[in-house]
Amino acid sequence: MRRGAKIGIITGVSVAVLAGGGYGAYSLMGGSDSGSSSAKKPRTVVAEPPSAEQATNGAKDFLAAWAAGDLDKAAALTDDPAAATTALTAFRDQVKPSALTLAPAGPATPQAFASATGTPAPTKPSASATPSAGATPGATDSPSASASAGPTGVLMGFKARAEFAGTNRVWDYNGFLNVVKMSDNTPAVHWAPTVIHPHLSGNETIATQQVFAPPSTVVDRNGKPLQGASLTPALLSTLQDNAHKLLPPDPNKDQDAGSAVVISDPAGKGASDKLFTIVEPKPGKPFKVTIDNTIQAAAEKAMTDLGGKSGSITAIEPSTGQVLAFANAPANGQNRAFTGLLAPGSTMKIVTSTALLEAGVNPDTVVACPEKSSNPVAIPNDFPGAFPNNTLQQDFMVSCNTAFINQGLTSLKPETLSSTAKDVFGIGLEWKTGLPNTDGKVPPTPGSKDEQAMNYIGQGKVQMNPLAIASITATVQSGAFKQPILVAGLPQQAAARQIAPDVAGKLRAMMNATATGGTAKDVMAGITDNAGAKTGSAEVAGATTTNSWFTAFRGNMAVAAEVQGGGHGVDAAGPAVASLLKVGNR
Repeated sequence: MRRGAKIGIITGVSVAVLAGGGYGAYSLMGGSDSGSSSAKKPRTVVAEPPSAEQATNGAKDFLAAWAAGDLDKAAALTDDPAAATTALTAFRDQVKPSALTLAPAGPATPQAFASATGTPAPTKPSASATPSAGATPGATDSPSASASAGPTGVLMGFKARAEFAGTNRVWDYNGFLNVVKMSDNTPAVHWAPTVIHPHLSGNETIATQQVFAPPSTVVDRNGKPLQGASLTPALLSTLQDNAHKLLPPDPNKDQDAGSAVVISDPAGKGASDKLFTIVEPKPGKPFKVTIDNTIQAAAEKAMTDLGGKSGSITAIEPSTGQVLAFANAPANGQNRAFTGLLAPGSTMKIVTSTALLEAGVNPDTVVACPEKSSNPVAIPNDFPGAFPNNTLQQDFMVSCNTAFINQGLTSLKPETLSSTAKDVFGIGLEWKTGLPNTDGKVPPTPGSKDEQAMNYIGQGKVQMNPLAIASITATVQSGAFKQPILVAGLPQQAAARQIAPDVAGKLRAMMNATATGGTAKDVMAGITDNAGAKTGSAEVAGATTTNSWFTAFRGNMAVAAEVQGGGHGVDAAGPAVASLLKVGNR
């Protein structure tokens, strides 16, 4: 099935145009047939469907103009000439067929369209509702006619054949278009990206692109065959496709390329859809990624050891931003290490601490830890008692929610947390790691004092994944943001500014104190090399057990993990992270 269902220009043999505002939304300037005025009147789509003859002629005339290369004429035969002109021109200039043959194939069924696009097929109409040959379909012929308040059209099929210079290969595919009736009693093709090709959606492009054969083997950073249950064939194929697009031009690599017609996401995050190979690429060579097999094996084991709980883990090399390992539980499910979004709990206090340190609060500044916070909906700690003489570092070590909320509300502007996350740690810069990833989210303008308070402790509307939290920890360890990548040489976004060396040093000391004498000390026992850590637990509405988060660095490696329903940070995510730190980045 084609990923990304194409939504509803088809509701039956007689189809309803539901998008774009409904009846009367498509207005074009056309000549008047009344003879009463020389002024042009708006030409709009009407509710009545075209006759069978009109639908046949509308499809035939449009396809003839498109095949002949008269794109202005073809676009004028649609209900949206501007959009049609843009799309048809892009097809000509980017797909670059040397010849195009388009043959009408008569009325088509919604089931055929659904099969071609990967959408769920509509309910099949009963025999009594099926129009006879030569009949004019009406609104009652549509299986969803009761939901259709707008104009209706007739679904028509066509056969497309594209030829390309330099090869005798031809590309044949089945196309579909929806013919509607206009207010001047003429047919028009209802414009939609699927007219170009059934797989195409509005946010995608179709073009002839370089393609490469699957690598003879995928190897880790040390040249050994890559291993890991979470490194699925689908992910590795997507990684290779994206790497070829994002890496700088390489004449040696380009000599191995073939060409194909491909639908792709301009943002470079989604998977590509190769429709037709024009020239076969040369056999693939080994494809090297930044993963380290030894660390990857530890990551996979850490997820297996969760005993059936869902979770994910990511390890990053701070000096380069290269991803050393990532794993998911389950291994063959969502790549939640990169695309999950969950409240990160107290691991977010690394960013809040950065903002406070930059605002002039020091690790030894007294920041009281009361039992409840000062915002309107008071928030407690997850431990009893008040500690009025705590310093900021001590609050970090015991993960005092109330201290970070109260000091944040006092020292920081509402937008400071978001700007620090983006400008220092690169959160929200649209990373292109090589795989689809979801950027962390920190609201720029909290809606209330309570939301602002919750954001400081990684609740509220803050959302992260292990990739983002591991990168934040890597930035603290190295003193500079290095956007995570999975293939050496991929372009890396730069943060607006580097964290000040003095601030980075204080953060490392606070994380080290947490690892040796704070909430992380038991999990981090025996892990040396000035390692640092931060625990986190995040409450989830409707869940009785918190999500477990943990992040830490040791040497040239930063790791973060989350375990859904895992409890406190040290209960589930902590042991997972510690197991990778013990392996280390050697």
